[in-house]
Amino acid sequence: MKTNIGITEQDRQAVANQLAKLLADEFILYTKTRNAHWNIEGPDFHSMHVFFEGQYEQLDELMDSVAERIRKIGHYAPGTLNQMLQLTHLTEYSERKNDSFGYLKELLEDHESIIEFLRGNINAFANDYHDLGTSDYITGLMETHEGMAWMIRAHFR
Repeated sequence: MKTNIGITEQDRQAVANQLAKLLADEFILYTKTRNAHWNIEGPDFHSMHVFFEGQYEQLDELMDSVAERIRKIGHYAPGTLNQMLQLTHLTEYSERKNDSFGYLKELLEDHESIIEFLRGNINAFANDYHDLGTSDYITGLMETHEGMAWMIRAHFR
C-alpha cells in the first residue's frame, strides 16, 4: 500500500537516503564499540569493559530506532554489511593499542562525526523535505550522541 503521510515520495526518498547513511554510521560505531568491549586491556579493564557494554547496548537501540524510522516513512533500511560499509562516513578500523585511551579517542571522534552529520540535517529535513517528524527525531538522536560523547570525553579530564 502507498505511504501517504503528507510528504512527497521524492522528499521521503531524500530523507531515507540520509537516514540510511546514519544507520550505517550507527552500525559501524556499534561494531567498533563491541570490539572495544571484547578487546580492551590494561589496569582499567573491568571498568572499561562495563563502560563499553553500556555504550554498545545504547547504540543497539539507536540502530533499531533509525531502521524503524526509515520504515515509517515508507522505505527499506539497508541490512547487509556491504551496504553499511558503502554508506558509512566512518572508518571501519584504525591502528591503535587495545588500551582505553586508544579506544576512547577513536569512539569519541566517531560520535562527534555523527553529531555533526545529524546537526547538518535537522533544518534540511524540516525545511527542504517538509519532514518535521524526522527533524525532531534526529534532534533527539543528536542529544543522545552528545551525552555519549560527554561520557567518553570525561575520561580525558
